[in-house]
Amino acid sequence: MSEQPTPQQVRRALARAERGAALDVDEATALLAATGADLDRLTTAAGKVRDAGLVAAGRVVDGRGVVTYSPKVFIPVTRLCRDRCHYCTFVETPGQAARDGRAPYLSPDEILEIASQGAALGCLEALFTLGDRPEDRWPEAREWLDEQGYDSTLAYVRAMAIRVLEETGLLPHLNPGVMSWEELNRLKPVAPSMGMMLETTSRRLFETKGLAHFGSPDKDPEVRLRVLDDAGRLSIPFTTGLLVGIGETLTERAETIFALRSTLKAYGAVQEVIVQNFRAKPDTAMRHTDDLGLDDYRAAIAVTRIVLGPKARIQAPPNLVDHAQGSEECRALLEAGVDDWGGVSPLTPDHVNPERPWPSLERLRAITADCGFDLRPRLTVHPEYVRAGEPWLDPRVSAHVAALATEDGLAKPGVRPVGLPWQEPDGGFASVGRTDLFAAVDTEGRTEDRRSDFANVYGDWDEVKEAATRAGGFETGLRPSSTTGSTVVEEGALAPVPKPPADALAALRAAERDPGNLSDEHALTLMTAEGDLLREVSRLADDLRRDTVGDDVTYVVNRNINFTNVCYVGCRFCAFAQRRTDADAYSLSLDEVADRAQEAWDLGATEVCMQGGIDPELPATAYFDLVSAVKQRVPEMHVHAFSPMEIVNGTARTGLSIEDFLIKAREAGLGSLPGTAAEILDDEVRWVLTKGKLPTRTWVEIVTTAHRVGIPTTSTMMYGHVDHPRHWVGHLRVLSRIQDAASESGTGGFTEFVPLPFVHTSAPIYLAGVARPGPTLRDNLAVHALARIMLHGRIRNIQTSWVKLGVDGTRAMLQAGANDLGGTLMEETISRMAGSEHGSAKTVEELVEIGAGIGRPVRERTTTYQLR
Repeated sequence: MSEQPTPQQVRRALARAERGAALDVDEATALLAATGADLDRLTTAAGKVRDAGLVAAGRVVDGRGVVTYSPKVFIPVTRLCRDRCHYCTFVETPGQAARDGRAPYLSPDEILEIASQGAALGCLEALFTLGDRPEDRWPEAREWLDEQGYDSTLAYVRAMAIRVLEETGLLPHLNPGVMSWEELNRLKPVAPSMGMMLETTSRRLFETKGLAHFGSPDKDPEVRLRVLDDAGRLSIPFTTGLLVGIGETLTERAETIFALRSTLKAYGAVQEVIVQNFRAKPDTAMRHTDDLGLDDYRAAIAVTRIVLGPKARIQAPPNLVDHAQGSEECRALLEAGVDDWGGVSPLTPDHVNPERPWPSLERLRAITADCGFDLRPRLTVHPEYVRAGEPWLDPRVSAHVAALATEDGLAKPGVRPVGLPWQEPDGGFASVGRTDLFAAVDTEGRTEDRRSDFANVYGDWDEVKEAATRAGGFETGLRPSSTTGSTVVEEGALAPVPKPPADALAALRAAERDPGNLSDEHALTLMTAEGDLLREVSRLADDLRRDTVGDDVTYVVNRNINFTNVCYVGCRFCAFAQRRTDADAYSLSLDEVADRAQEAWDLGATEVCMQGGIDPELPATAYFDLVSAVKQRVPEMHVHAFSPMEIVNGTARTGLSIEDFLIKAREAGLGSLPGTAAEILDDEVRWVLTKGKLPTRTWVEIVTTAHRVGIPTTSTMMYGHVDHPRHWVGHLRVLSRIQDAASESGTGGFTEFVPLPFVHTSAPIYLAGVARPGPTLRDNLAVHALARIMLHGRIRNIQTSWVKLGVDGTRAMLQAGANDLGGTLMEETISRMAGSEHGSAKTVEELVEIGAGIGRPVRERTTTYQLR
């Protein structure tokens, strides 16, 4: 809707809103233009939506709804910023700070003094506010951080959040602007909640010279939406919102509201949405811009409430309307659908809007009561996340939250915070749950077909389906039979088809001439091959295999030790992960891990492969302790352990860099790293599959860092779910680039590539109707063959997974470029719990028989492919 909505459009949209119909952007735009009696009807409708939400949340007592606020102190860690927003008076230059006698950052003592005074006054939240990455723009910021021993502003914020928790008991709410997935992950253990205003999705305001966000790299709407998504993927209770009246059109305002709705639905992590009105400030580029009018503000709040629905918490800052002379403007905000006043401080001013003092709590309570509501304090993290606990709250801050919260998740009446140690959860490694999972092979693998929080841990399934559609995955090849599953060779599955067209033959000839340097177009043509062309592709791959590694089929005698299946990441393909309270949850003690390693060694194993869920209650030293436990019991055992996701978890828990963490793990005895957690190295697909797992760039960084410090890794790809053959080609390209870099530096790099067919049977994403039921035989042959072709001259070994493919499928892959069978495993809980039908252990004799069935010799190897 490009023009000002007509009164007829407003009333049609209003009638739909009153009926509770779902609105689109055009209708929301029309409602934002409501005035007079139409606006009164709109706010009445919004108030009803809000009231329904309060009832559903149990926030109605004796017929009166509960409106909340957070008693807080405002800690302006630094006013320096690399952005140049045209309306901001919070930001200053180093010169301005020096003239006023201020250092670039508040010192630790200054931060703790503010927090301590706030705690004495009954504040419960420490709001850390600061400019975006000032060290990127101001040398003075970089110098101060270097002098204090911090490598970044966010590292300083993390350290200060811990000190505030330990020395004052206030709960940090971190608002440092744009953060990466990795930075959010590192900050989650020190703060129950974080925040960043979306402000607007208008690219016009960002890209047009002279408008509000021009020249401010961190105000790119795509960047800010990515932060909201990453916070959702990491299950961080997150505050965001829109800034209304900075030059956006009504349509742009509506689009911003709908973008917030999309993020809220996808992850459930948006704990509150602030609708903030623009107030012009002197000495800014927008000082002559009119303040947002009250009617426009009421309409923005009401439309936000109606579009986001009753479950959303909608906040409006009470200090940004005129409350000094009367309560009418605050009353208008409540009538428009607000149910939270945000942070209110008895100590510190609103440093972002210093000219607008907060109303006293007595006055705010009276205004709220006059409108028929009770005012109650809450914590920085909203009640529903307090009640839910994990995965929203990290165990290291859970005790701090629990000390201040009632059973309903609000603040205890009259509570005063007291400092508590910030430390690892008590207990260290302990054996809990169904440890018998490792004692014998369980043909069913699990007692329930899905984990107890299936309905909400993975996000909104409708949003996931939309994301899968955008990712462009489609069904390719012949579908598997419903009785035999996706990975069994079916009779006649590769029936003859007409001869390949000329362009397909050209792709085949190119692969024969220079297999490792195929163009993307040729690679995709061969990856989608069928019939005679697929037979030729498989033949070429088998010839390359023979030329590279000979006819030997290799295997390693190993044991998989999945030391815990407690995990809160929310990977949508994973049937292995459980909540700690689920019947199938288990964790092994260090002694039990060492016992299994000893048993494996006694049975002839040379390797243990250890991986586990991302359990927030594991000690910070867990990964080092696991390696040490094995090496102390069996010094000669090769420890192949920890996916890149586990490495990320370890760095977040220890505060070490990726390189330092890997070096310490190597010193503990880590021999190599599994290249799992790769899934598909394309974030478009990746976020559909995994929700909260590390992004592609981080996987690449961890693997390349491992190579650089002398730790070899495997590489993997899980395919056949919501992906497309172009994603498979792109994934192999990423691996090729990594291996090329490792070869140039002489660090070795990947030992093998392992294609992993998606096992759909118990996978949540399949049970929810999003993913297809695994790859076909055609898909499996094409992936294995193209891996051999595209990785030729780079990665010598292509492994095929007997766990997922079975004997017949494995033999087929060994004739399409694969040369390795992986390990004997002794148990492989992850695939078994996903519904694999092919067992979780093979004897050496059974592996030899696989090779014998196709006339190939079978040889034992080590982890690094030395023949034994």
